[in-house]
Amino acid sequence: MDPDGPDDGLHDLDPAGLDPDGSDPADTDPAPEWTEDDDWTGEALALLRTLRAPHRRTRAGQIGFTVYCVLLVLVVWGVTPSLGLFLQSSMGADYTGSGPAVLAALPSGIAAVALAAVLLAARDGLWRGPVLPPRATADWLLPQPVRPGRVLRPWFWLSCGLAVAPGVVAAAAGMVTLGLTVRTGLLAALGWCLLGGICVPLLATCAGLAVELNDRVAVLVRRLTPYLTLVVLLLAAQSALAVQGHRIPWLERVELWSGPWGWAGLAALAPTPAAQPGAWAGAVLLLILTGVCAVLADRACGNVQPARLRERARTAAGVLAALRTVELRAARLAVTGSAPGAAPRRLRLPAPRAPWQVVPWRDALALLRSPARLGRAVLLAVPATLLAFLVHSATGVASWAGTALALVFGYLAVAQLLEPARIETDDPRRASWSPYPFGELMLRHAIVPMVLGVLIGSACAVAALLCGAGAQAWLAAAVVPAMVGAALVNACRGVIRQDLMLGSSQAPGSGIGPFLFAAWYAAGPAVAVAVLTLPFTRAFTSGTPTATVSAALWSVLVGAALLWWARERATRMTPRGRAV
Repeated sequence: MDPDGPDDGLHDLDPAGLDPDGSDPADTDPAPEWTEDDDWTGEALALLRTLRAPHRRTRAGQIGFTVYCVLLVLVVWGVTPSLGLFLQSSMGADYTGSGPAVLAALPSGIAAVALAAVLLAARDGLWRGPVLPPRATADWLLPQPVRPGRVLRPWFWLSCGLAVAPGVVAAAAGMVTLGLTVRTGLLAALGWCLLGGICVPLLATCAGLAVELNDRVAVLVRRLTPYLTLVVLLLAAQSALAVQGHRIPWLERVELWSGPWGWAGLAALAPTPAAQPGAWAGAVLLLILTGVCAVLADRACGNVQPARLRERARTAAGVLAALRTVELRAARLAVTGSAPGAAPRRLRLPAPRAPWQVVPWRDALALLRSPARLGRAVLLAVPATLLAFLVHSATGVASWAGTALALVFGYLAVAQLLEPARIETDDPRRASWSPYPFGELMLRHAIVPMVLGVLIGSACAVAALLCGAGAQAWLAAAVVPAMVGAALVNACRGVIRQDLMLGSSQAPGSGIGPFLFAAWYAAGPAVAVAVLTLPFTRAFTSGTPTATVSAALWSVLVGAALLWWARERATRMTPRGRAV
């Protein structure tokens, strides 16, 4: 079995995603044979409006109910608490003590959020994109003599509206924050924050359309994703350090002028005491760039190939079906399998010399051919280390929450290395080549993640020591056994247990089904985080050798218990514990 999964034919493409003859494989639709005299766009759209009229009221009711639920959540969790804070402020409560920290976090923090929004929209364009009509439209309407632009343009602007909505909410949150902590005028704060809250989502949607239109842009996005993700993490880390008083003013100025992600920060800072020179120029540049990109995207959204739209509509329908049945891995595989990419790496390792080396050899070869997994593991280990470093100076609930979040990031980092084990459990018949019982095979899949996880953790520990951390920094490597065991327990879940959400043993109206399902779905990491939070918090905050050694021992014990649990789960997945 190929450790990277079935061959999808991408090796026949060049790095730009084109066939050897230079043609685009998505351009499989023949040129339309109809002329201007055969244009039935107006008639077709009018007929559709007539046919949809009986269902329009039902559809409007569904949309209205969704909007009502969203507004209710915003009022309950946003508007009401904000009004309470302003009422307390009018009665003498002082929140300005947090003002300097907020102003210090904004330059790099807004740049991180804006750049992450553009990156997420570009990644979304790899498999879905902002122009995504329903399957019926892609299959039946677009092949007819109609103008694609008039059919597809509403879907593009619908995507723009959906993207802008969170931006408006974020701008309102910024207005409340600046009004309470900096005493900025609410209208001025809202107006300046809306520049970034509206323009950045629109630019992100246009970036997603560019990826959807051009395979070269798509391949470029895939190649740049690791580096842009690292930049986002570094910006977030810089924002956290700025809150702690470690600011780098010249670097913040560079970030604010580096692009539209920085111009949004210039606009947000404009009505505050920390306003930077040229805020009006940054706002004008942001508006001009957004307007130009929106006009170009509006003209280009009709150029998406119908074959590509049909393929993406089917992928989106499959992902939605998987999400409705809580098949999260199936949804992820559908997304990653549909995105275009470069040719897979055909790297090789020396053949193993002993039988016990075969499984680690296959796992190492799979990671070598898919270095993105190892890159994601390293990137996720960075916030885990930063959070653990910050916990040292925290107290009370903050220290517990920081430790738990650091453990979660540590689990996510290690889980990236166990993809070969998850591929085996997706279909146990794939393991028919193995002479080992299925449970023992799963334990052998833990060898490479354990070794690589310890190496990554040791590198993070050395970096933390160079930054002034104590001996507890070595817990970054000591936590690996527990996290590998937790990831292996999750890999051996087996068939999704939707029955837990609708079990007959539950009392009517009890509502515990989703909690039972969540406990089953995330059993491995939930146990690891729950058990290790207390000893690791003590080790991080006290820094004593005794607490550090105790936390490391707890990790080893929890890891051994979870590995045994994973073996038992894997054994129950196949008849008599052996793959078929």
